[in-house]
Amino acid sequence: MGSYIEMNDTLQITREQGFPKELDYEKHKITPYKAEDFKDRVFEFKDKPNIRIYHRPPVRNFLVENIDGKWLYWGLAHILEIHHDYIKNTTSGKYKIIYINTPEEMRYAHNIVDKNEDTRYVK
Repeated sequence: MGSYIEMNDTLQITREQGFPKELDYEKHKITPYKAEDFKDRVFEFKDKPNIRIYHRPPVRNFLVENIDGKWLYWGLAHILEIHHDYIKNTTSGKYKIIYINTPEEMRYAHNIVDKNEDTRYVK
């Protein structure tokens, strides 16, 4: 019997799963946030479906907000802790924001990193 292990390079979560409520795209376009605004903050995510493994610091993970199935690339994060619930088959953990894309970078990030038309966040 074998195991399947996949390294994730993207923490893609909804607000309900723990995407920071403080990050608002419309406000960011007017007054851009910077990672320094959140340098001492540790955020938590919970109940991400399936068992997932993420790159650990100092390797970055993309930080993506899932908005109704569309992906908005906010920047980069370091995963600090991971917890697997093998009964519920979910992953939870803690992360730190290490870089926030400028609004202009956000407009182009999906084209550069992803290219999946089904998940493109357009606004």
